[in-house]
Formats: sequence, C-alpha cells, structure tokens
Amino acid sequence: MRIGIYGATGYTGVELIRWLRRHPQAEIVFATSRTYAGQRLSDAFAVADDLPLVDASAADPASCDVAFLCLPHGETTIRTAQEVLATGARVVDLSNDFRLRDVEHYATWFKHPHGAPELLAEAVYGLPELYREQIAKARLVANPGCYPTSVLLALLPLAEAGLLDGQVIVDAKSGVSGAGRSLSLKTHYVEANENFAPYNVGHSHRHIAEMEQELGRAAGAPLHVIFAPHLLPVSRGILSSCYVRLPRDLAPDAVRKIYTERYAQEPFVRLLAAGQLPTLAHSVHSNLCVLGLQQVDDRGNWVIMASEDNLVKGASGQAIQNMNIMFGLPETTGLQ
Repeated sequence: MRIGIYGATGYTGVELIRWLRRHPQAEIVFATSRTYAGQRLSDAFAVADDLPLVDASAADPASCDVAFLCLPHGETTIRTAQEVLATGARVVDLSNDFRLRDVEHYATWFKHPHGAPELLAEAVYGLPELYREQIAKARLVANPGCYPTSVLLALLPLAEAGLLDGQVIVDAKSGVSGAGRSLSLKTHYVEANENFAPYNVGHSHRHIAEMEQELGRAAGAPLHVIFAPHLLPVSRGILSSCYVRLPRDLAPDAVRKIYTERYAQEPFVRLLAAGQLPTLAHSVHSNLCVLGLQQVDDRGNWVIMASEDNLVKGASGQAIQNMNIMFGLPETTGLQ
C-alpha cells in the first residue's frame, strides 16, 4: 500500500511513521510538513529517519492508495480530504472533522457549520470493535479521539446490554502529548512537571460529543456524560475511570461475563483478571486498551477502568488498524 501522510511532524504524525516503518505492506510515498518542508524527519525529531518532508502543495494525492490526515481540525483538513478522495484514494482522518454524524450536532460543538456535510454523512466512525464491517467498505474513516476510545471500549458492553441508566461520570487522565506539539502555557515543563491539573471539566470538552453519540447509539437511548479530564506529568498514556450504577442484583461474575463475551475475539482489548486494575504501564507503546472492573459496593456502583496509549490505540495505531481493515489485511499487521 502506498501511504501519504499530511501533517507528519506532529506527535501523531511521527508516531504513525514509526509504526508504518515496521509494517510489511506499507510504503510511505510522501510526508508533509508546513514548518519543516524541504528538510528531513530527523531535523524535526530525534529519530534516525531521513524521510523527506514536503509542503502539502508539493504532495501528489494521486500517488497514494490511502492518506492519513494528521492535521488540526478545520478547513484545511476538510479540503485535503476532498482532494484526496477525488483521486480515488482513501482517507483516514485523525482530526475531529468527520467524527460526528449530524450536521447540526457538529455546528453546536464546534461553533461553525461543517465545510463538507456530504462527507460528514459518508464518513465511518473508526472504532474497529464497533464498526469493523463498515470500515472495510469505507472511503473515509474518522479515527476516534483518544479519550473517547478509552471510554467507549470501557462502557460499550454495558451500553449494548441496556445497563447504563442515562448518565455516566468519567474521570480521565492523559499524558502531555495529548495536547499536541504546539506550544501552550499548560504544557511548558515548569507548569506540567510535578503537577496534576484538571481542564474543561463538566460538559465542555469536545470529545464528549463522540462519547455521547456512540454510547447513545449502542444503548438505544441518549446518555449524558459528565467528563473530568486531567493532565498528567508524563509523556504519554491515558487512564479513564468510568463511574456507573448497575442493577443491584447483577452479580460480579455476570458483569465479567458481559465483557469477556463482548471482547473475546478482539485482538487489542484485554480484560484483566478479577481484582486487577489497569495502569499506564499495561498499555503504553502498544495498540492495546486494557480494562479492569471494580465493584464498589452492594448498591450497584461500579468503576470501569481503561488504559491506553493516547498516541497509539488513541490515535496512530488505531489509524493503522483501520487501514488494515480497509485493505483486507489482518488487523494486527504491523501492530504487534
């Protein structure tokens, strides 16, 4: 497969390149960068990779079979997707631009109308554990956000079983790379090191829209997510703790059975043994999402925990998993 990468010098872009270099069926034909055009990847990162970087205007989308868009959300990403699709190539987009199904819903969360509503209707939400068959046929896959990937994999079995009661509370922590490579005050070393900071608490983080969209579809009824993300003083990783109330008469073994049956055939979802809880170390530098289940009391309160690498299963690894599905390869190709 011939691969084009737009936005190769962000954290998701360089992570994508690292994994694609190990992929036996992938050849990178171009990688773009606005800042480092005309230079090499090794000029932008401390990596021993002399991949040339070009301006997006010099990239030929017709030269690739699939393009990964690692660009900030907005007009540039939408226009690039249109240009690539017009050549007959396929697209995996890692931004927010195509994840929401409803045009009005998009405008509400992003405060502006969508630039290509026809593509919004066509795009497939790229969570393989939920939409594998649709991804295989898709021209345009919207790679899920990092936080939503952890939350959805933690809660989908309960939503599908009709066991969520209309509201969930999510307390999530992410490494600093989740904020991207652009400079900001909160990600400066002195601000983040030896610190632990919440942000966008409540119902304001844009990733909530994906969580509610997909959990609501799985449950067959609207679900309200209260979300409290935090910035950890580590480079990578996400740990999400989801607080739910289940029927009091639902035994712990029955809850575990729901998860073991739902994920029995999933190569990148791991359920820990009873009494074990996930840590960042369970998943970082892998495409795994690792789950743990904890009953709190006899009132039906549970904590469902999920660990993932925000740059891998939360972004670039999942994008490659989607690419594998789109081109009929085993999902694990290049990811183990």
